[in-house]
Amino acid sequence: MNQKQSIWPAHTLVCALWVLCAVALPEFALAQATSPFDTGANSLVTSLTTLATPIAVLLVMALGVAAAAGQISWGWPLGVLAGIGLIFAAPTMVTWVKSLFGV
Repeated sequence: MNQKQSIWPAHTLVCALWVLCAVALPEFALAQATSPFDTGANSLVTSLTTLATPIAVLLVMALGVAAAAGQISWGWPLGVLAGIGLIFAAPTMVTWVKSLFGV
């Protein structure tokens, strides 16, 4: 009488070894310290900040002169200053919010 041998013990052993490796060696899952997206996004933020600095200076100067001459209301220069503050504070604010959630 031919008896079939079950492959379940071998299959179970292999699965258990894979689970043990996955639990015991989690640093292999995090092999890359930073993602390419993160590197590219940081580079883009740096480039845009570098470009935005002289534009912001020119805007503040032009709107200040126009407001002082009475051509526009003072709300425009104040709004632009608030927007410029948000643009340059954005990376710091994102880091702060990420730290709130433990990321």
